[in-house]
Amino acid sequence: MLGMRTRIWMVLLAVVSVLAAGCGGGIKNTTRVPAAEIRPSLEATVDQLVEQYNQQARAVRSLNAGVDLNPVAGSTYTGVIEDYHDVRGFILAQRPANIRMIGQAPVVAKNIFDMVSDGETFRIFIPSKNKFVVGPTQLERPVKKPIENLRPQHLLDALFWQELPAGKTVLFEEFDAAPQRYYVLTQVRGTDGLEIAKRIWFDRADLNIARIQVYGARGRLVADIRYADWQPAGDLRYPRHVWLVRPHDDYQLEVRITKLMLNEVIAAERFRLEQPLGTELVRVGEESKEARP
Repeated sequence: MLGMRTRIWMVLLAVVSVLAAGCGGGIKNTTRVPAAEIRPSLEATVDQLVEQYNQQARAVRSLNAGVDLNPVAGSTYTGVIEDYHDVRGFILAQRPANIRMIGQAPVVAKNIFDMVSDGETFRIFIPSKNKFVVGPTQLERPVKKPIENLRPQHLLDALFWQELPAGKTVLFEEFDAAPQRYYVLTQVRGTDGLEIAKRIWFDRADLNIARIQVYGARGRLVADIRYADWQPAGDLRYPRHVWLVRPHDDYQLEVRITKLMLNEVIAAERFRLEQPLGTELVRVGEESKEARP
């Protein structure tokens, strides 16, 4: 019996050797990854990541940027996608809630839109339609064209982060999406029935923040923001590439920052946008207020 088992193992070993040697070594393939493409996998604790995020949130108080914009309205879910190319622009933002964004057509540098928000009211001038639109910042309403959901306050929330409050529950996990590896912090809210409030993704190659997802009530994904191309900006670092996706508003906005100044004093009048003479004033949101009992 022992001799029979020995002969069987010898046959199996011979078969494996033939398979390994034959067909060019078909059961094993070795690939050498170039050194430049090998991504490190840095280590950090939850406390270190929370502090890093909060430091960045506290450090950025104002922003003055030249940008290239690529708004995309609609999606495969709604059946129509409108892609707006080569929009040059400017963004001014200052805490706590002031922002102004101007978009210009290429070559001729004429304004396509000029929009401001102070955290309570947004004001948008659209020269091509000769309209001046005013409404509450938190307005949500069905529209025929998703691009009309674009609000300056949405972008402000992507550029300026709110600190993670002390003493609140933050979950910590690793996530692999080869070749990238991430740490993910999940902020929750509620007591009895917990809900996700925010998820913050850190790229483990450099521990820069790569993505922030913001959730509303009942797990509703309000905003999905991705960050890339972190570069020095004075004493700080700031991403030069930002993608803002608003799933329920059915639009996304890609922002490439070409010029950047952080934390300079911005005069209050630069955030003022008055209605031009001869334009049509459109007040949105008031009809919903009138309908309330």
